[in-house]
Amino acid sequence: MNGAAACMRRAIELAKTAWGRTAPNPMVGCVLVKNGRIIGEGYHHRAGEFHAEVEALRSCKCDPVGAAAFVTLEPCSSTGHQGPCTEALIAAGISRVTVGSLDPNPAHAGRGLEILRQAGIQVSTGVCREACEELNYPFFKWITRHRPYVVLKMAMTLDGRIATSSGDSKWITGEEARGDVQHLRKLAGAILIGSETARIDRPQLTVRDVPDWPCQPKRFIAGHAELPGFTSIDLADEASWNSFLAELASEECLMLLIEGGGELAGRALQAHVVDEAVFYVAPKLLTGRGSRPVTGGKDPEKLTDALDLDEFRTKYFGGDLRISGYIKGGWADVYRHR
Repeated sequence: MNGAAACMRRAIELAKTAWGRTAPNPMVGCVLVKNGRIIGEGYHHRAGEFHAEVEALRSCKCDPVGAAAFVTLEPCSSTGHQGPCTEALIAAGISRVTVGSLDPNPAHAGRGLEILRQAGIQVSTGVCREACEELNYPFFKWITRHRPYVVLKMAMTLDGRIATSSGDSKWITGEEARGDVQHLRKLAGAILIGSETARIDRPQLTVRDVPDWPCQPKRFIAGHAELPGFTSIDLADEASWNSFLAELASEECLMLLIEGGGELAGRALQAHVVDEAVFYVAPKLLTGRGSRPVTGGKDPEKLTDALDLDEFRTKYFGGDLRISGYIKGGWADVYRHR
């Protein structure tokens, strides 16, 4: 394989194979290259199992002595369920390690790189850094701030409506967009909806595109409504939001996915707890003063009170357009520009 970037992109692909299965650990991929060809590949399958570097070494087609390792995240240097990956790389005779992103975990935080250098291994960092970091934003926030990463997902018409005045909302977007939401749910440790959404839609909010998905998210209702499998909570102000998020983090929830409705979306944004917004826009015009808007909450007084997005991205799913970005001033925005 030619080039460090190409090797790292392959390692990223491997890491994503375990999408939604590794919590509370990060997703990590590793590629081993010797004499210009890949001799081993691996990724972290789930918490408690072998790390990516060890998986790659176990898969080697030949002696790894003198090989180069490309790893999406800094190799760990402490003992948990598994031994330190730094020791495994040193023992295997790896000559060079290229790391995509540093590990913000205080137990590691650059220590692994220094251990490798002291062992005579050439170390370089920053290859495909942004892509490697984005892969693990939920883990990074959880390990450094002791809070879950918060994603607000909404589906709306082109004129900003999520339902008719009676609450009818099925379906605004098509199957392809709803399939992408399934992919997003797999990463969520918890999902939150408003009480009106619970009463009218009675959603399941489960991962259904993979039979017997082992990591179904916990499900919560903001307000008072009864729905089997859901827990009702009160979110009246920023203090209650922070208490809820702290509790989720203590239960090893790395990501909270907020799926509406509009009043809850508005309150979450105005409480400044949202890190990333993901909106699906359908090519429909619902119209009507009573049709429900995509966000509610208190009325802002000035246009300057609007929340801006950073790293604005678009992608089509069938006829629907997904628009996403990081909330400026939020954790992800600050982390990206640190």
